[in-house]
Amino acid sequence: MKKFLVIGNPIDHSLSPKLQNWWLKENNIDATYGKIKLEDHEIKNFIQEIKEQKIAGCNVTVPFKKTVIPFLDKLSPEAEQTQSVNTITFDSGDIVGHNTDIAGFDTAIKKLNFNIKGKKVLILGAGGVVSSIIFALKNMHVQEITISNRTREKAENLRALFNDIKILEWGNLTDCHIVINATSLGLNNERINLNFSNLGHDKLFYDLIYNPPETDFLKIGKQLGYNTENGKTMFVYQALEAFKLWHKIEPKVNTDTFNLLDND
Repeated sequence: MKKFLVIGNPIDHSLSPKLQNWWLKENNIDATYGKIKLEDHEIKNFIQEIKEQKIAGCNVTVPFKKTVIPFLDKLSPEAEQTQSVNTITFDSGDIVGHNTDIAGFDTAIKKLNFNIKGKKVLILGAGGVVSSIIFALKNMHVQEITISNRTREKAENLRALFNDIKILEWGNLTDCHIVINATSLGLNNERINLNFSNLGHDKLFYDLIYNPPETDFLKIGKQLGYNTENGKTMFVYQALEAFKLWHKIEPKVNTDTFNLLDND
């Protein structure tokens, strides 16, 4: 029986096992999918277990989307361009890093029926997934992307990949149509402590966090009368792309899929 895992730190919040095991059962695939919390120094040995096929493949979440890269043999074009990996496969003896976050985010935004072309976007955070969000937004032809991160250096590092993004000091806000929370603030019900009340009208507040389903960031957005959306749809569709890479089957996504996650 093949064994798949999602790695991260923290990892308790991850609903990946619930979703992936549902799909494995639906498609009669003899495999299991679990989650494991790792420390930085354990990554190399973990990747070696994939090389030895003790583990068939894995997903990668916070904070390891860049950490895993030196231990991989190859990167997909999207993973190379974003320097971010969220899915690892074993292909013809090689450990290959993929980025399915781009496709997941792209699908999620399209399903919102929100016309993003020509819009200004403010992204809070500069972690491993942010390069994927920027990449997807550029493909959607947004007008402007501004990054604000608690550690400015991390935001500046993204300029090596995308030299036309703007950087804003943490705590400051700028005129925009969409605010994306890509920080981990909210995973454990933390408050984001930013004043969004002067942003104006008709904004979209989008949080990459999907568990809990409504973070402090989204509650603030709702109180201000803005459209709000969490990361659940992105999560489902990035997972779908990973499932396809491993099993060469496209799993079904329907109301049952989302009800499964809502009932956690």
